[in-house]
Amino acid sequence: MTDSYADPGTPDHRSAARYLWWLTMSQRRRVTGGAVIGTLWMVCLLLPPYLMQRAIDDGLQRGKTGVLVGWVAALVGAALLNAWLGIMRHRIMTRVRMDATFRTIKVVVAHSTRLGAELPRKVTAGEVASIGVGDVAQMSQTLTITGPGVGAVVAYLVAAALLLSISVPLALVVLLGVPLLAVVVGPLLERLQGAESKYREQQGALTARLGDIVGGMRVLNGIGGKEMLAGRYLRGSQDLQAEGYRVGAVTSWIQALSVGLPALFLALVTWLAARMAAEGTITIGTLVAVYGYVAVLVVPVSNFIEGGYDLTRGLVAARRVVRMLDLKPAFEDAATLRPTHDEPSALYDADTGVELVPGRLTAIVSARPADSAAVVDRLGRYSASAATWGGVPLAEVALAEIRSRIVVADNDADFFSGTLRTVVGGRSEHTGPSIAQAVRDAAAEDIVQALPDGLDTMIQAQGSNLSGGQRQRLRLVRALLADPEVLLLVEPTSAVDAHTEAAMAAGLRRARTGRTTALTSTSPVLLEQADTVCYLVDGRLAAAGPHQELLASEPGYRALVARGETATESTPAEEAVR
Repeated sequence: MTDSYADPGTPDHRSAARYLWWLTMSQRRRVTGGAVIGTLWMVCLLLPPYLMQRAIDDGLQRGKTGVLVGWVAALVGAALLNAWLGIMRHRIMTRVRMDATFRTIKVVVAHSTRLGAELPRKVTAGEVASIGVGDVAQMSQTLTITGPGVGAVVAYLVAAALLLSISVPLALVVLLGVPLLAVVVGPLLERLQGAESKYREQQGALTARLGDIVGGMRVLNGIGGKEMLAGRYLRGSQDLQAEGYRVGAVTSWIQALSVGLPALFLALVTWLAARMAAEGTITIGTLVAVYGYVAVLVVPVSNFIEGGYDLTRGLVAARRVVRMLDLKPAFEDAATLRPTHDEPSALYDADTGVELVPGRLTAIVSARPADSAAVVDRLGRYSASAATWGGVPLAEVALAEIRSRIVVADNDADFFSGTLRTVVGGRSEHTGPSIAQAVRDAAAEDIVQALPDGLDTMIQAQGSNLSGGQRQRLRLVRALLADPEVLLLVEPTSAVDAHTEAAMAAGLRRARTGRTTALTSTSPVLLEQADTVCYLVDGRLAAAGPHQELLASEPGYRALVARGETATESTPAEEAVR
């Protein structure tokens, strides 16, 4: 139906109005066709009153049966034509809406992907969700005014011309009616825009809060904070409800006026025409035609009001989309990119002095886990730094190449919904034996065996039907199956017991033999498997070497690691808190 899937184009997000105009121009042929069909449909609505006038004045006379039959047949033909035009108008406008919907979704998803790890730092999940649920549909609805809206203007002018040919006072009443509508409805539309904007903001914030509550339900149950956050959500929901009532109050007045004011015009013009017919100025057929013209004018006049209403809400929705599209990544590809080495090369973090030697397993240890994680972010180019790859600054390497060769496996990485096979497989196809081997290396065989359909079991979004330890092991399965040139792991065993951790450490060592791998941890079980341990103090490399050597030579390292040696197996409650 639409080619917006393949290439939605480059959106103009300088303002909300410009974005809506871009959506319109992106499908200008379809919009033009809708405007033509919409205009024909609305103008042809004026045909039945004229045909009825001719049938009454020319056909309701003795001996004029044939004439009457002819005008009645023309009336039936006009009705069939209007029905066909109405169907085509609705079909084209539906396509316009759907194209705008999918085009915006494509643009927002592409920009979200481009932002990557910056997205949750700059916008809440609730705001993104509200864009996908409400704003996209509202903007798409706004675009439908391009069909009936143009038709309404033309039909209004044609009706005014027809009435002008009958009576100047009748035409003046109609011509002055729309400016009066603008005076009455305009301030309400302005109020609606302000109220709608505030409502949307509160709705996004409340959606984000709900996501936080649901995502942390296990922890909240463990620490007894569920009632407190539920109370906050209740108060926020009540505030949103009150704001919704304010929006509804303005909306109700607009919709009432869209029905009531055209009815007043209809009554006024009909009264004037009836007086003219009683005085003999116009015929009975002309009176019927005048009533029909004005009755038909209810449609374009209502479209004027509803179009203004839709445009107001569409601008509010577009403003939220534009605000998101204005977000910039922390860094982008430089104008000139330098090639990297085809063979595995060393990664060097200039901020700390940590170097990842190709083909070796390196552990990064710090008393402040944030310092270790920051090294991974810089080496994976998720934050700006002076890091180099084979002597080439990472900032000068194409981001696409970095993402394809260097994989950062974060401990909080989410799962999409789907079968377990799909969840751990990522974007690549894997055979049964390769998946089975990765499952063994991640000590996750018991997870697969416990699931009702094994690898074909459906995993819910964010792995909500799995425990914290299970999710962590499956993240490792996914990372091993990706088999990147460089794998960077952040606390890969923090949510599992000591026995499982030992199995995961041995499996990781086995699976990544000869491949560049780095991990952050203070666990002695993992550090024993590392070829090199980089010990950070105050964010700088203090010592590097095998685990046993650092134990003997670095008292600070020995004290830090000793805390991991005295840790006991995690209880279910501790695992939930983690």
